[in-house]
Amino acid sequence: MSRIGRKPLEIPKGVQVQITAEAVAVKGPKGSLKLPRHKAIEIKEDKGQLVFTRSGEQGPERAAHGLMRALCANMFTGVTNGFERKLEINGVGYKAEVKGTMLVLSLGFSHPVEYKLPEGVTAKVDKNMLILASIDRELLGAAASKIRSFRPPEPYKGKGIKYVEETILRKAGKTAGK
Repeated sequence: MSRIGRKPLEIPKGVQVQITAEAVAVKGPKGSLKLPRHKAIEIKEDKGQLVFTRSGEQGPERAAHGLMRALCANMFTGVTNGFERKLEINGVGYKAEVKGTMLVLSLGFSHPVEYKLPEGVTAKVDKNMLILASIDRELLGAAASKIRSFRPPEPYKGKGIKYVEETILRKAGKTAGK
């Protein structure tokens, strides 16, 4: 049995959970989220906890067991505290600015790169740091990944957009071999 799926999930204070046949809806102080249910996973509310059980022992059911619990835990964290992702912009002349829901990036191209932030994701810029925040972890990760893909960090000088916790393996270059 899944070690993660078998643990009951504590419902935080101030969070309301509504379980239907097709989805799980969570409402908290920061907003509300909805997650479609997997057909093989049974979700029950019991004494302020969510309990997850699966219908069979096949691979897909076993995989979905821990996944549903983890996704519900992420929803609880999102509606209570929210999520944040930090990106670092390195390079001479590289910068970012937020204009409403548009993120305008100057990344050494002949034109500025404009990216419309998904609904539910907010951004702020602090010098060379781009801070993205959202209550939906999946949406936040997808937005951060898309922004990073505009100019991924290169291994010689480290120029580009990288996650703060990411380390770039640097290469020596042509002159190191001589």
